[in-house]
Amino acid sequence: MDKYKNKYRIPSARLQSWDYRWAGAYFITICTANRIHYLGEIENGKMVLSPIGVLADVFWHEIKNHAQNVELGAFVVMPNHVHGILILTGNDNDNNTVTVGTGHALSLPSTNASTNPTIGQQRFQNIGKNSVSSIVGSYKSAVTKHAHRLGFEFAWQTRFYDHIIRNDESFQRISNYIINNPVNWQEDKLNN
Repeated sequence: MDKYKNKYRIPSARLQSWDYRWAGAYFITICTANRIHYLGEIENGKMVLSPIGVLADVFWHEIKNHAQNVELGAFVVMPNHVHGILILTGNDNDNNTVTVGTGHALSLPSTNASTNPTIGQQRFQNIGKNSVSSIVGSYKSAVTKHAHRLGFEFAWQTRFYDHIIRNDESFQRISNYIINNPVNWQEDKLNN
């Protein structure tokens, strides 16, 4: 495992050869901290949202009003996670230029100036406006901020899961999985 400033770093789970600002469909799963059922409960195969679950639902649907070139696919709030499909339709800055700056991640020093960094390594210097990470980060922040403002205890898990959807068959299978997630809650690996 790599070290930075003498501390272990968890390597990125993101595909290093992919720019997460590129047009494409992305299957996103965001879990609550410790998988606590903050978002509601399943009753008779249907999700009954808690007040925090209502926030999670409303703010997901607001993504398209706050991020450019984004469409939303299937989405569901579950007791301890959300599943959704983000569809990036293209960005004005799809070129390969890199702007150095710091967003949610710390800028990391280059270990070798003569080596061209991978797209994944460049992510740390420029997380990208309208990238999957920036959109999910803004969503998580909005839900957390408003839950706390209303006096609710709430936290998300630090990371999130993403999967690049590569074809129509996979898109349909994942969409069906999301839509049917409440009915299949008893068999769900996130049901703990």
